Amino acid sequence: MVARSRGLLGSRQLLLSFILHTAWEVGSGQVHYSVLEEAKHGTFVGRIAQDLGLEVGELVSRLFRVVSKGRRDYLEVNVQNGILFVNSRIDREELCVRSPVCSIHLEVIVEKPLQVFHVEVEIKDINDNPPVFSLRQKNLFISESSPLESRFPLEGALDADIGENALLTYSLSPNEYFALDVKKKDEKMNSLKLVLKKALDREETTEHHLLLTATDGGKPELTGTIQLLITVLDVNDNTPEFERTVYKVRIFENLPNETLVMKMNASDLDEGLNGEIIYSFTSDVSPKVQNKFHIDQVNGEVKIKGNIDFEETKLFEFQVEATDKGTPRMVGHCTVLVEIMDINDNAPEVAVTSLSLPVREDAPPGTVIALISVSDRDSGANGQVTCSLSPPGPFTLVSTFRNYYSLVLESQVDRETVPAYKLVVTARDGGTPVLWATASVSVDIGDVNDNAPTFERPVYTVFVKENNSPGCYIFTVSASDPDAQENALVSYSLVERRVGERPLSSYVSVHSESGKVYALQPLDHEELELLQFQVSARDAGFPPLSSNVSLQVFVLDENDNPPVVLPPHAGVSPVTELVSQSVAAGHVVAKIRAVDADSGYNAWLSYELLSEVGVGRSPFRVGLYTGEISTTRSLEEFDGPKQTLLVLVKDHGDPVLSATATMMVSLVASGQTLKTFSAGHAKVKEGLREEAPLVDINVYLIVAICSVSSLLVLSLLFYAAMRCTAPLESLYCPRKPTVVCSSNVGSLSYSQQRQPKICSGEGATKRDLMAFSPNFPPCLGDRGQQQEMVSEPGKVIFDSYI
Repeated sequence: MVARSRGLLGSRQLLLSFILHTAWEVGSGQVHYSVLEEAKHGTFVGRIAQDLGLEVGELVSRLFRVVSKGRRDYLEVNVQNGILFVNSRIDREELCVRSPVCSIHLEVIVEKPLQVFHVEVEIKDINDNPPVFSLRQKNLFISESSPLESRFPLEGALDADIGENALLTYSLSPNEYFALDVKKKDEKMNSLKLVLKKALDREETTEHHLLLTATDGGKPELTGTIQLLITVLDVNDNTPEFERTVYKVRIFENLPNETLVMKMNASDLDEGLNGEIIYSFTSDVSPKVQNKFHIDQVNGEVKIKGNIDFEETKLFEFQVEATDKGTPRMVGHCTVLVEIMDINDNAPEVAVTSLSLPVREDAPPGTVIALISVSDRDSGANGQVTCSLSPPGPFTLVSTFRNYYSLVLESQVDRETVPAYKLVVTARDGGTPVLWATASVSVDIGDVNDNAPTFERPVYTVFVKENNSPGCYIFTVSASDPDAQENALVSYSLVERRVGERPLSSYVSVHSESGKVYALQPLDHEELELLQFQVSARDAGFPPLSSNVSLQVFVLDENDNPPVVLPPHAGVSPVTELVSQSVAAGHVVAKIRAVDADSGYNAWLSYELLSEVGVGRSPFRVGLYTGEISTTRSLEEFDGPKQTLLVLVKDHGDPVLSATATMMVSLVASGQTLKTFSAGHAKVKEGLREEAPLVDINVYLIVAICSVSSLLVLSLLFYAAMRCTAPLESLYCPRKPTVVCSSNVGSLSYSQQRQPKICSGEGATKRDLMAFSPNFPPCLGDRGQQQEMVSEPGKVIFDSYI
């Protein structure tokens, strides 16, 4: 009892010394520790943070964590002090069976930046498993005629431990008949036999009860026992003998059932039933062996019965006995050793541990995406695994430690081009034929705000009628952003500027979400023909990105301005014009001038002479588009001394707007005409000199008048001389004329807003002319030059007057 207590004390001291004496080393990219199995929870293993060169205070912030492949959490790290300790019970025999080296491989992962370390913790064996026999009691039948030194094989015990802890010694309970013979046959098995030391006498002792004890080499020692019941048989004195005491054979795994493994042969010198042999397993052969093999009782052939798997069992060792049919029966024994050879029947296994998903577009090359581990249950070349990645792209596999790989970003990625990658990791072993396994890895690309909103066109042209209602819808701008989520959320705003004296925001507004543009007030074509501005599209990313688009809003004219008659015919009282009775047909009496603030057809004016009721055919007419009042025939006395002319001026808009001008024509004799005309003309000239510049004489008109009658050459020359010295000036125009490009209807007109200057000479007119200004930005603006359009619709003729 005292010796047992001392043994327990010694084992505890040894356990404590192993726990305190954990060694670590850095080599081949890993840290190595060792710890005894069955260590208690919280047992110190090593200062892992210090050994890996990590700051203890940064473990939490850097997301320090430990990953063990396919294992329970036997070990844990205290992130407060960086110490690796035992977290749960570790049974080496459960973890590694009888493997001579048992280790737990840990992956230590820290982020910011991402680092991966490999830690190997070796599990040291302690003597915690006693030797175990397969049976509690073994029955032996030994003839009393057995000679001394006869040997009877026994099945040894098994110890789950390794090394010294599994080194067994055997002892037999004291007796005078039997002794033990223990010999080491080879490195894989021991020979344990019961040796007869004293002749047996059945009549003296029928049965012998012995206790066989197996003791291991651990400290403290552990033991196992088996009861031996020896029955003494009578008569049959020849035991069957095998050709060999040990049969060794090597076979491949996965052979089909009924495949012949080997054939045994035993002989018996007896005759008759005493010499007939039956082959069978010994009674203590494990069920596992009996499920894998069977023996033909007659011919001794051993055949496969069940599936033979190298990864399950690499070696089968069992006892076979040859029993004769004598009375009593005699038994011979042999040992069968079946070694299993590996074939490539296990595909590699691939395990993927995701780390940094999704991958941002701006992730730098070299970023670790995932950890991949591979394994193969086969051995040798059949268990050597290589990995490859497909399809080719911005990712690659980097081998980090033995069967561990890192999935690494090799080049830049763009979410707008490829939003996600479907990768396949293929693991192939080195066997023949090659076996492989695959694992799919889905890598999503995280968006960053690297794309500004874009419009379909850089400039939009919009047409809006004037006099619109306040707040009316004009146009919708739309921009797209290929980014995702808030990075693609677009809002719209005006690029503020001043339009004349007022800010742009007083004219238009844009809805921040829909991009709809609204006019905040009625637009006036006469005030603003073209409104140019920019709309900005801005996303919600960080930092935000934006782009602009230009809008050209043309304000279309409506017929909202009536014609306006220019002085001197604009007054309420009519203007009196003196006309000589001797004038011929076609003589220009006066010219009605009018303007329209509108443009295009809305400003295209026409003139019409309204006839008085009760008056015959009038000797005067008015040019349809020129406004010139001229005679249609020679004047007669019955025409009366005075005539009142009413001229209607109307535009071509819809609806038509109009104005009237009244003029009185007085007929005078020829001599009186010149004096009166000279005096009146001088007054007109004096009055107009304050308002407008002189207008050039229409030379062509004079030539036409001179060619009318050769009889009036002298008088016409005198009249022309008078005209040249004091020409009748046209009406005063306050501002220079501005010529604007063609309008939407393809016609031209004067605008009251531009205050066009109308110039005309007196005399006969060959065709009606209409003065106009284009509808778009100025093309001609020189003083003293104007353009006129022929009155016929659809035809334009330009005449220049200098």
